[in-house]
Amino acid sequence: MIGIVDYNMGNLASVKNAFDKIGANADIVKDPDKLKNYDKLLFPGVGAFGDAIEHLKETGLDEAMKNFVKTGKYVLGVCLGMQLLFENSEEFGNHKGLGIIPGDVVRFDKKIEKDHKVPHMGWNKMFFQGNSPLFKGLDNPYLYFVHSYHVVCEDKYAIGKTFYGYEFVSAVNKDNVFGFQPHPEKSHNAGLKILKNFVNL
Repeated sequence: MIGIVDYNMGNLASVKNAFDKIGANADIVKDPDKLKNYDKLLFPGVGAFGDAIEHLKETGLDEAMKNFVKTGKYVLGVCLGMQLLFENSEEFGNHKGLGIIPGDVVRFDKKIEKDHKVPHMGWNKMFFQGNSPLFKGLDNPYLYFVHSYHVVCEDKYAIGKTFYGYEFVSAVNKDNVFGFQPHPEKSHNAGLKILKNFVNL
């Protein structure tokens, strides 16, 4: 059973629908005490980093997420959910993240705005780094992005990169924790394949 973490920062219905399409059992869960009942967690999110981390702290979901990770069960963070896994973000000030993966969240360099609109919105290609099980049956697909900030981390955690003015990390993995900057639930067949691979881990 998959738990979709509800912290008031995402389009949970579209994520649930995506799991329904691939025949996976998924519940939307907001009670931190119930996270431990799930086999895997999907950690979605759309919105501001600071607001999200405050809500996670107020509800106790921050510690519940960290405790879930310690069990060795799989977690997939998507978009803001991926960024919250990191240590710090510079979005509208400086904010501490969950610190599950070493690294920071930074804004796209203003130097690219002459030729590229920020936020980075629409379809773009992800280039795989290594042989992650989440990429099984895929070959550097186009996925759907909506973001103004991206992660910066050690290359050993990067399993996917994308070019938008410059190369940035668009997918990560540390032990049992994965993160994707694009939205699998909005990325048609390629995105559904990623979610199916996650379910099959």
